[in-house]
Amino acid sequence: MTSQNETLFARAQLSTPGGVNSPVRAFRSVGGTPRFITRALGPHFWDADGKRYIDYIGSWGPAIVGHAHPQVIAAVQEAAARGLSFGAPTEAEIEMAEEICKLVPSIEQVRLVSSGTEAAMSALRLARGATGRDTIIKFEGCYHGHADSLLVKAGSGLLTFGNPTSGGVPEDFAKHTLVLNYNNPQQLEEVFKAKGEQIACVIVEPVAGNMNLLPATKEFLQTMRRLCSRHGALLIFDEVMCGFRVALGGAQALYGVKPDLTVLGKVIGGGLPVAAFGGRADVMKHLAPLGGVYQAGTLSGNPVAVAAGLSTLKLVQAPGFYEALGAQTAKLVKGLSAAAQAAGVAFCADSVGGMFGLYFAPQIPKTYAEMMTCDKAQFNAFFHAMLELGVYLAPSAFEAGFVSAQHDDSAIEETLAAARIAFKKV
Repeated sequence: MTSQNETLFARAQLSTPGGVNSPVRAFRSVGGTPRFITRALGPHFWDADGKRYIDYIGSWGPAIVGHAHPQVIAAVQEAAARGLSFGAPTEAEIEMAEEICKLVPSIEQVRLVSSGTEAAMSALRLARGATGRDTIIKFEGCYHGHADSLLVKAGSGLLTFGNPTSGGVPEDFAKHTLVLNYNNPQQLEEVFKAKGEQIACVIVEPVAGNMNLLPATKEFLQTMRRLCSRHGALLIFDEVMCGFRVALGGAQALYGVKPDLTVLGKVIGGGLPVAAFGGRADVMKHLAPLGGVYQAGTLSGNPVAVAAGLSTLKLVQAPGFYEALGAQTAKLVKGLSAAAQAAGVAFCADSVGGMFGLYFAPQIPKTYAEMMTCDKAQFNAFFHAMLELGVYLAPSAFEAGFVSAQHDDSAIEETLAAARIAFKKV
């Protein structure tokens, strides 16, 4: 009998490219039919066939307090009853900005936008406008949204500008982007020595989540901070994924490294479209209407979305929230590693706060190149075995996973029980 998921996917492909509105949802990496979700609650969601899953993507990070948290839902309902969008300022926008500035000390002023891509794109424009320079540095494997100058892979040599990784991106857009190796401080030293006075900014995920989970080393981040300061470039932390996910003050609080600009998203929207970029006041003053760097958005600071985000930010400030979240994530990672070992599978796992990574490799990867050697076929087999057993992992071997505050001991143990079966099928 044809499942509802299959029926919906066939129907979706007639009106939507690939049947999805974001590529990873299409299951192309793992094969099979995407699950169409009908509802979610706590650590679970249900598909169109009525099957329940323990959810480890959490809307790719935002659902840190669990799905449909009653306080978040109440805040959204109350805001929606007053009107959905105004195109004019609200007090809630001020409250959101004040909350972000309080929780992330490197941010003195902040501008709200609607998506992580928009925030990263705007932060880069601001960095170029503030410094009067064109060149940016990014790192292989880090994802900062789908803006043209960021869909770039490494060139043929260390000082060669990048090449587009997507159709529709002119080479002229990529020619100002240098793509370096993640966790390679020596390479940074060499590039700044050669081109330091041309570099507007360095943008980095301090805890990368789109080449699986890959935390930066402290030496790597400290090196870029020192070099940016010495050469007048701006350091941008893209904390769209890890901001308020790995610690209350983000990855920058964990590492003790202060960026000039920070890009935020996901958790600050609590499941609705909110993102932000912010940083030093002397840099932010270059933004319109104060300065000559233009940025605008009709739905920026949308009152309903801000209500969800503010409510979520209040909840994560509860005493012991991050300690408990980190402990549950570590419990999951430790249990998965033990299950793999018992099954004789070359596997390891890692976590930072409420983020985790699964690697079909003998040791935890530290670089993009090492990550690419993980056994993708084994991951795909494991993914489908877990899916069949009611555990929904990211449908790609190169995406981080997320635990929420609602993943209690019973959810973790149910997951580990499934894993003990799934590893035997790898």
